Amino acid sequence: MYTRNEVAEILRVDPKTVTRWAKRGHLRVVFTVGGHRRYDADQITALLRGEASQRGG
Repeated sequence: MYTRNEVAEILRVDPKTVTRWAKRGHLRVVFTVGGHRRYDADQITALLRGEASQRGG
């Protein structure tokens, strides 16, 4: 599980973009007991694979 800032760094986007994608249903978000957002590592990895294939890598 990743934090919003970790996802933003991995995907090279602004942290606000990560929140926006989650609100639109593009990213699965889980809330911790303390109310913090966490993002699924497998989904982020899949997104990276998709971007790499689109870029020819």
